[in-house]
Amino acid sequence: MPVLILPTLGSFHILHPRYNAVTILEMAKAYGPRAVLLASYAPAELEAGLWRDVGDLPLFHLLPWAERNGLEVAALDKHPNLKVQAEQFRQALAQFPRGQEFLAQAAELERRLQALLTRPLLPDMLSRPAFVDELWNYLDGFAQVFGEGPATGFRAQRMQAVAEQIGSRGEGRWLVISDLLDYPYLLREIPGATGPGAHASSPAEADRAILDRAWRLEEKDDWSLLLQQLQEIADAEAQYLAAQIYLAAGRPEDALALMEALLHSEFAHPAYLPGYVLARYGQLQDLAGNRQAALRAYQAALALSWVPAEAREIALAGQRNPFKLG
Repeated sequence: MPVLILPTLGSFHILHPRYNAVTILEMAKAYGPRAVLLASYAPAELEAGLWRDVGDLPLFHLLPWAERNGLEVAALDKHPNLKVQAEQFRQALAQFPRGQEFLAQAAELERRLQALLTRPLLPDMLSRPAFVDELWNYLDGFAQVFGEGPATGFRAQRMQAVAEQIGSRGEGRWLVISDLLDYPYLLREIPGATGPGAHASSPAEADRAILDRAWRLEEKDDWSLLLQQLQEIADAEAQYLAAQIYLAAGRPEDALALMEALLHSEFAHPAYLPGYVLARYGQLQDLAGNRQAALRAYQAALALSWVPAEAREIALAGQRNPFKLG
């Protein structure tokens, strides 16, 4: 029973040109699964779109692809109440001096994990024993400090149950998408399961890497080159990000011209884009002195069925006071 497990890095994908959100989509396409199995979400969490709120970037691309191709998408974590206990445990522990000492020990483990996630990554590196061993060092170290239970969200117990569900599915090519910290347990519990293999980057992945670089715009970047690259991609997200660069460069008129054109095109994908487009458009209209148009844009952002938290805050702030630079 072939099982491919692709671990997701959440918002950290934006740091990895060779293991970005579209890399996971391209690997899924190449694998040709019978179904997409979400190991780290419960059915109710999938239905509520929790993955959007936590910034699980690959799912913004993978789930629409699965839907277009008629693939089953199943969430397998039947015990989300146990997962929630991890955050509740940390909050409770922080109230006590002795608890704060334990949290300080955990902070060092978190630092090492962050260092691991910010190194350059290739897909097959996540399957190498040295990488998986580092994940186990984090997981085992955390369990040594707090014990396996509420502090870990009962991760071992939950993933064993998920592995049993996958094993009961019988023959087929199963694609499992898991949180990075659930990944080692699944590799151990599912006979014959494999992680990502060597993978040649596609043009779509290269475009995604440029978009991710633009989302992380820094002063040291070559903004002219980035604008040129975004123009070559020529999709809605690239156009939005180009407007962002113009705004950051102090050229709000050019940004507004791009956004005006964008609003007359299709910008529904990825699902986080409409909220950002409408909220930023409101700010640009404020800068142009068009307060009523700005208010309409802010209201449109807030009326969406889902809007990223950052875009919601932009829209709410814009409703209270006209946006100004500086």
